[in-house]
Amino acid sequence: MHQVLQNLRDGSTEVADVPAPALRRGQLLIRSHVTLVSAGTERMLVEFGKANMLQKARQQPDKVRMVLEKIRTDGLTTTLDAVRSKLDQPLALGYCNVGTVIGVGPGVTGFELGDRVASNGKHAEVVAVPVNLCAKIPAEVGDEAAAFTVLAAIGLQGIRLVQPTLGEAVVVTGLGLIGLITVQLLRAHGCRVLGIDFDPAKLALARSYGAQTVDLSKGEDPVAAAQAFSRGRGVDAVVITASSKSNEPVSQAAHMCRKRGRIVLVGVTGLELSRADFYEKELSFQVSCSYGPGRYDPSYEERGNDYPVGFVRWTEQRNFEAVLDMMASGALQLQPLVSHRYPIAEAEAAYGVLGGGGPSLGIVLDYGRGEEMADHLIRRHIPLPVATTVREPAGADADRNAVAFIGAGNYAGRVLIPAFAKAGARLHTVVTANGVGSVHFGKKFGFAHASTDTSAVLRDPAVGSVVIATQHASHAELTFKALRRGKHVFVEKPLCLTMEELQTIEKAHAEQAVYGVPPVLMVGFNRRFAPQVQKIHQLLAGVREPKSFVMTVNAGAIPADHWTQDPQAGGGRLIGEACHFVDLLRFLAGAPIIGHRLTAVGNVAGVGIRSDRVSFTLSFADGSFGTVHYLANGHKSFPKERLEVFAAGRVLALDNFRKLRGYGWPGFAKMNLWSQDKGQAACAQAFMRAARGEAPPPIPAEEIFEVARVTLELDASV
Repeated sequence: MHQVLQNLRDGSTEVADVPAPALRRGQLLIRSHVTLVSAGTERMLVEFGKANMLQKARQQPDKVRMVLEKIRTDGLTTTLDAVRSKLDQPLALGYCNVGTVIGVGPGVTGFELGDRVASNGKHAEVVAVPVNLCAKIPAEVGDEAAAFTVLAAIGLQGIRLVQPTLGEAVVVTGLGLIGLITVQLLRAHGCRVLGIDFDPAKLALARSYGAQTVDLSKGEDPVAAAQAFSRGRGVDAVVITASSKSNEPVSQAAHMCRKRGRIVLVGVTGLELSRADFYEKELSFQVSCSYGPGRYDPSYEERGNDYPVGFVRWTEQRNFEAVLDMMASGALQLQPLVSHRYPIAEAEAAYGVLGGGGPSLGIVLDYGRGEEMADHLIRRHIPLPVATTVREPAGADADRNAVAFIGAGNYAGRVLIPAFAKAGARLHTVVTANGVGSVHFGKKFGFAHASTDTSAVLRDPAVGSVVIATQHASHAELTFKALRRGKHVFVEKPLCLTMEELQTIEKAHAEQAVYGVPPVLMVGFNRRFAPQVQKIHQLLAGVREPKSFVMTVNAGAIPADHWTQDPQAGGGRLIGEACHFVDLLRFLAGAPIIGHRLTAVGNVAGVGIRSDRVSFTLSFADGSFGTVHYLANGHKSFPKERLEVFAAGRVLALDNFRKLRGYGWPGFAKMNLWSQDKGQAACAQAFMRAARGEAPPPIPAEEIFEVARVTLELDASV
């Protein structure tokens, strides 16, 4: 299918051929009719992409600070590689979609096949959208008008924050698409409206909707005009829908308002506020968050948990419904806002208009409305252009070199896939949920296929090994299914999130052993494969007495609403990341774990998540012990990981897997390396050698299960 993508490195736009998206629980699969280009947001993205690296840095000073901190902890080469990788990934554009439902995911109610819906879906022929970001379109509303639903909801949410009453005088600063829609909605509320802009054509449209206007291009004074418009009292409220780096819109709004007036920022402006402007009038200022309550809440948007209407009357979805009702009643006239129409195949020309500086308003992309569902629209598995790698293996049997990647996020694309390519893997298929990442990484690294169909890849007899790099909640199920198919499995940590999942995986692995040598199962515990850790292991091989380990992890804070902190989606950071260090100490001790004890920060006021501020001690069968301090309450400038080993009157100290020092070790003083990806490369190499039958599994399955079980028990004790 066709989808519009933008390159953040140079700002170029392309219409790419990508697989149709997978339909997940709580989603609708929608065949697009039309989409609307959001002039403000999408022009900003295009301009950002076209900027050089210095200009990009100036636009995002907070990201620059993060990069500098990463350089101090991870080194220049690793940091530059991460930045380049991020900019190299294409961005799927668009969030104003109208189409027909062609698939209803599990758990969805209130929608049926054939429903015409508005959503925040991308510019693509087929989109998968969470149900709470979709709304049915009344029969009276045409497709092009309905394409303005999301933009209208943005304006409506700003108005809801203003809380206008009948007869109030309200200023709208900035008469782009959202501004002109806001004018109409305010008029429908019974307000008198004053619109402010530089563009005479937009001002004329505002007047046609019943507003009075101020033409800044003619030097008209907006503050004086607002004073006259309000009959000398000052306006009741100002809605700022402009996009500007200047502080002037907010400053002007303050001067326009009466005492205790309200200012709501819907657009983007400078925010260096003058205290005097707001203090003397006791003005209120609020920033509106997109289309309404629920925005950026994963529970609402991704998991479909609606807010009770008695407590949150107007959510994102209910705002969509409200503006569609306004369109159906004729209170919103949107056809005059359409300035250009292009078929989807000519989307590049549409973005040329957007970035060309010429006059434009609503740019509509048309996808056709043929009754027949073309095969390419629902194709979820596509071949990629021939690259330098050998394509299919000879014969029908699985080639142990043929590797499929399930999941291709930033880490997989920057580290995992290159590591497996260097290890001699035949890159067969890469699978992602939306298809964009699979095409990007597939072309970049020479995969034979891009797909959104996980089940088809697991059934494919040509695929011998599977790398699972999805979100944590899916690891166990995918591992189980791949093992049952006889595939070798490399799964990124963690292996699973519950004891029940662990037992299921153990059973699947044991069942395969009945038929002979079981498939290789490996978790991406790359720390044990780091060259410095291998050196420590070598040095400790001659030590016969118990060893003591102290592992300090300056994990860094992650917001409580991040998916990794969610017990169902990510399992929490102890399961999701601290398992690395359980494995590391288990490897260095070379003996089974026979006991463990954990201490977490106290369950006191102000402490939410406790599992990322813990210390736990592991006891080993040979008398050794190790303590891991896994702490998210430190500072980023401090090294992330430090390991100290005390044994036989000697000490080893490893800082951030870059500098290893020996104290009292005959013939060894130091070992410095400046690449942190060597451990992952060795990890992939070891897995591929085992998959080819050239070496035994690099980590015994029993040891993988032991580490998983201990980690789950530690997490349960928090």
